[in-house]
Amino acid sequence: MEWTDEQIVQRTLNGEVDAFGILVRRWEKKVYGLAYRMLGHYEDARDTTQEIFLTVYRNLRKFRGDAKFSSWLYRIALNCCHNRLRERALQTVPLDESPPVPVDASAHSQVERQQKIERVRRALRALPYEMRQVIIMKEYEGLTFKEIADILNIPVSTAKTRLYTGLDQLRERLLAVKDAL
Repeated sequence: MEWTDEQIVQRTLNGEVDAFGILVRRWEKKVYGLAYRMLGHYEDARDTTQEIFLTVYRNLRKFRGDAKFSSWLYRIALNCCHNRLRERALQTVPLDESPPVPVDASAHSQVERQQKIERVRRALRALPYEMRQVIIMKEYEGLTFKEIADILNIPVSTAKTRLYTGLDQLRERLLAVKDAL
């Protein structure tokens, strides 16, 4: 039988220390992915992911179950990412690291792929933080508008507006870069 997140939280609160490891394994990749996309550096994302799970563990008693555990977790993750960005004294994300390119691709296609990735990162980095976080949660993390609204404590209509406005601005920036090439 697979436990729900809420059941695992309760088991952890009841003293089953190993139960929290289940939550970490279940959510680690998603949380790391969010942190990486928000922060743009592998090491920052790794460190922040650890910080996120420490914060979750320390605050587990504060989880009331009013919202889904995932919404509560994402809210903590975004707060930790925001704090990390603030520590850097930046409101833009230096997305200068790239994920590894598949080994079997030709050298020419690798270069083209890296260039496209870099153009998208620069354009995303230039967006306001509020739009960038919604784009990342919707397009990269696959969250629904309702989940995003719950996480950010905003109306669904605001989440939609931020996404569509952000995507329009992203498209404009990418077209401007393409025209400049």
